[in-house]
Amino acid sequence: METNIAQTVDIISERAKYDESIKEILADKQILARILKYTLDEFKDLDLETIIANIDEPEISRIRIEPGHTNTDKIKKCSEEDNVLGEGKIFFDIRFSVYLGAEQIKVLINIEAQRSTRASKLGYHLDNRIIYYLGRMISAQKEVEFTKSEYDGLKAVRSIWICMDAADDEDSINRIVLTQDTLFGKDMDLANLNKVQGVIIRLRSNENSEESKNILIAMLEELLKKESADIKKKRLSENFGLIIDTETERRMNYMCNLSEVLVEKGLEQGIEQGIEQGIEKGIAQGIEQGIEAFITDKLEDGISSEIIIQKLEKRFNLTNEKAREYLDKYSGKM
Repeated sequence: METNIAQTVDIISERAKYDESIKEILADKQILARILKYTLDEFKDLDLETIIANIDEPEISRIRIEPGHTNTDKIKKCSEEDNVLGEGKIFFDIRFSVYLGAEQIKVLINIEAQRSTRASKLGYHLDNRIIYYLGRMISAQKEVEFTKSEYDGLKAVRSIWICMDAADDEDSINRIVLTQDTLFGKDMDLANLNKVQGVIIRLRSNENSEESKNILIAMLEELLKKESADIKKKRLSENFGLIIDTETERRMNYMCNLSEVLVEKGLEQGIEQGIEQGIEKGIAQGIEQGIEAFITDKLEDGISSEIIIQKLEKRFNLTNEKAREYLDKYSGKM
């Protein structure tokens, strides 16, 4: 038991470092520029160099964890910047400002990296959390971006969520916006409804999936794929035009090295399903729980039994007979 507990603590520490390294690589301005260009209308006609030049230094929710970067002034704890009395602290994964056009209109951007969109895994609906984060980004501007009743000084806010658990056919980009609906009479000219927007980018968890038809999703999936840093750098440079400078290479090497550590410890296949229940219960149990969660999610989404069986066969490398056995076992719990 002592060995198992020590193993679990060590694994959780490595997992946390790996998750932080993902935030570090996503905070690269080349990556941020592409996310903005391919998700937000105000950036779609701008070239990447212009967007990069107008991005402020990103803030990341935790202090850098690799040696030599624990006390840098660039990286701030964002919780200290959004600690509203009576509302409690929240941590933003990545937060930065970007400026638009000759008038240098400020747009506040928050980007979150998250492993799931499923309410059954999260314990809440993701759209509710996005709405809450957008609300906090709006309310935090009082006495910072504007004072008293000068509400026209309110800056636009965008909360972009990168989620990593989509099935093979579920890669997508969805936008949450305010809309105007006239219930009676003449429409009003409400020109500022676009100041609040949320975006959900869904990446596929199966790394053997065919390349996405969406250029941003294809790039992000390649960026976060478990493969050697050399292969990753070559593909990102040749296929997506990333310039692998010293800083980008450092971040990428660190992320890939942590990924290899996790693989070497035998965690890769079962960590998502098994770590919360304790690694000592075994990877096999983690996979079993993952299959159960997968079936539950698909049934909740109204997916037919035959489609679920096909997805089970492909995602978990099961025979048709075994996939049907699992479906019968867990559908009875619904």
